[in-house]
Amino acid sequence: MFTGLIEDCGTVAAVEARGAERRMRIEADVVLLDGMQQGDSIAVAGACLTASEVDATGFVADVSGETLAHTTLGDYGGGDTVNLERALLPTTRLGGHLVSGHVDGIGEVQACWEEGRSWRYRFRVPASLQHYIAPKGSICVDGISLTVNEIDGDLFGVNIIPHTMAVTTLGRAAVGTRVNIEVDLIARYLERLLRRDEAHAAQGGVSRELLARHGFLADGDH
Repeated sequence: MFTGLIEDCGTVAAVEARGAERRMRIEADVVLLDGMQQGDSIAVAGACLTASEVDATGFVADVSGETLAHTTLGDYGGGDTVNLERALLPTTRLGGHLVSGHVDGIGEVQACWEEGRSWRYRFRVPASLQHYIAPKGSICVDGISLTVNEIDGDLFGVNIIPHTMAVTTLGRAAVGTRVNIEVDLIARYLERLLRRDEAHAAQGGVSRELLARHGFLADGDH
């Protein structure tokens, strides 16, 4: 698990193709590497990877074909910059929101502009994800915990403060940039629970709750 608070921007030093998979070497700050061991989880651009090798200047991680198919990690090459965050500890302050590192889909920057001292970004997401996103709710973009300001169909907007622009890769993102999107865990599990309730209602026939939920009962109906 992660918090969506980026600890460092690492540099992709090398990418090696291994059939349908890839092996990436990422160089990072010594502070982030301090205490990191082989087998540790680390979020790379929001995707949870396992450090298979660790040394004084960086780490190596294997990226499966499944991860390449559902994230932007296949877009990265030597010299590119990625957001990094180590897995949280029980003593970690949860300053962002709970992030699993399991990317739900790929979004794209549709617009960005300055607004006062901050920046506004608008992203387009796959239609299958739009119902998970709520105003003032949390969302993870390339591993960054952000608050949703506005929603318009498959578009959502966020406000980026100067600190976030300076310490993450969003400062380099432009219109057309692809980003990893992870929706809020609560929304994902809530949908699962609601679907289960509807399935149970279907097995038991028509219920008062089912009728009310679909607008067939008004307040006061018995």
